[in-house]
Amino acid sequence: MTDPAKPSSSAGQPGIVSAALFGLCPRCGAKGLFSGIAQFAPHCKKCGLDFGAFNVGDGPAAFLTFGVGALAAGVAAWLALDVDPPVWVYVAVLVPLVVLPTLYGLRVSKAALLTAEYQRRAAEAGAKDVDPR
Repeated sequence: MTDPAKPSSSAGQPGIVSAALFGLCPRCGAKGLFSGIAQFAPHCKKCGLDFGAFNVGDGPAAFLTFGVGALAAGVAAWLALDVDPPVWVYVAVLVPLVVLPTLYGLRVSKAALLTAEYQRRAAEAGAKDVDPR
């Protein structure tokens, strides 16, 4: 059990879910984790946390490829077997069905991994501490 009189070292820090969904800095909770669609900003504009010190890698992209690809294949099979539409319907349905969940899912999963790395003080081997509290 935690002592309520003792201040928490994570006060003001967002949880993994809120940081991932809204692109919040894992240290201060400010918006601005991303500078592009799925590209991290170099650092937090409010607290200065260096996002380049974290190695999220391509793991989220691989899982999204399998998940979104399976969803798209299922929808394409359903369209082909039950509806048999012209080719333009496949394009109109499947392109947004693949692109939108992939981009949003990539943002969410990359933000969740970065936040998890921050909370567990994970960093590249040989890198200095990412958060000297």
